[in-house]
Amino acid sequence: MKTTSAPHIPLAERMRPETLDDYVGQEHLVGEGRFLRQILAGGRLPSLLFWGPPGSGKTSMASLLARATDSNFVFFSAVLSGVKEIRDIVDRARLLRNTEQRSTILFVDEIHRFNKGQQDAFLPHVESGLLTLIGATTENPSFAINPPLLSRCQVLVLHALSPAHIKTVLQRAMESARGLGAQGLAISAEALDFLANAADGDCRRGLNFLENAALLTLERKGQGGAALAIDLHAAREAVQERTLRYDADGEEHYNLISALHKSLRDSDPDAAVYWLGRMLSAGEDPLYIARRMIRFASEDVGNADPQALQIALNCREAYHLLGSPEGELALYQAAVYLATAPKSNAVYALTYKVQADIRRTGSLPVPMHIRNAPTRLMKDLGYGQGYQYAHDNRDALVSQEHLPPELAGTIYYEPTRRGYEALVGERLRKWRQILRERTRHDKKST
Repeated sequence: MKTTSAPHIPLAERMRPETLDDYVGQEHLVGEGRFLRQILAGGRLPSLLFWGPPGSGKTSMASLLARATDSNFVFFSAVLSGVKEIRDIVDRARLLRNTEQRSTILFVDEIHRFNKGQQDAFLPHVESGLLTLIGATTENPSFAINPPLLSRCQVLVLHALSPAHIKTVLQRAMESARGLGAQGLAISAEALDFLANAADGDCRRGLNFLENAALLTLERKGQGGAALAIDLHAAREAVQERTLRYDADGEEHYNLISALHKSLRDSDPDAAVYWLGRMLSAGEDPLYIARRMIRFASEDVGNADPQALQIALNCREAYHLLGSPEGELALYQAAVYLATAPKSNAVYALTYKVQADIRRTGSLPVPMHIRNAPTRLMKDLGYGQGYQYAHDNRDALVSQEHLPPELAGTIYYEPTRRGYEALVGERLRKWRQILRERTRHDKKST
């Protein structure tokens, strides 16, 4: 790749690494003494399948391997190409081998999109060594790749990049002549952190965000602005992070449903039925009210009275069956039940904690020991290794972590001491105490 800014080429393409030492991430494959380093030192590249999420570096890794082995590198898209193109590639590969003693690496992007017949077309040429196949897939090879082809390839698992990895790539793009180095731009630490986290492990997405943020910043300069630094505002605008808009039309409609909801929450059945009657008299859709009470049953009653959700669902079904005016009685019955039920927003509150952690940490991988392993490949990769089956243990309790390591020990659900949830809370406290004592006992035994 030439070291030129080539602004007409997307930044993500311009910033592909030129040497294996420039490659960011996947240290388990490209680090010193690791698999890819070793096979390159040996001078012969086997057929490979790169399995990883979008933007994890599969295409970049394939092109670097081809360059390191001085091979003829052929990019082949499973979306755009077919068997006819394979025949042309085979003929060209045979010619190069016979005339120049050059091997051919065939990189097949999204190889999982090929059907069985198309995948079978590779087999004889991979088996004979005419082609070294490197396939890239976001799908599990156990299910997406034909067993005969899979058996002839080494599967390498690529992981989503960490925010630190993506920050490194973005900073390089800011400084490199191939990237934005000639634009005279800087970037604030806050903007860099925001873009790295917003990429959610996808390097290509992060570079696209950065390129858009740079364009927005340069446009401000063209309009007379003095700032030449990508700030947090430009970064947010580039990502197009939107919040839901509130529709102010029909204010009285929202005032009334708010009054009903708060009356139910504050355990005031008299006010609840009044506001319900007001809405029905004004011509509000009764099924809309029923839907709001279903939501309320989870949001404000929750597991303090699990029956509340069933009552609300039955209310909607009853009205749907009977219609007005007979079915409206079910709405009043549900409103009284919800208003007089014990209250808990523990489930509602935990959703915010969960979503906050997801936004903060991105797509954390599932711990290996609780992954399913229906195929030999997945077992060989360590899927399910060390899993403890609860029913084989005393009290059906096991001391094993089910959250990703970055969130280990986090407690999201904190039951109240109201209604049925008080029993749930006591049960959880008892279970945790049993596990703590069991752990202490195991440590003493060892």
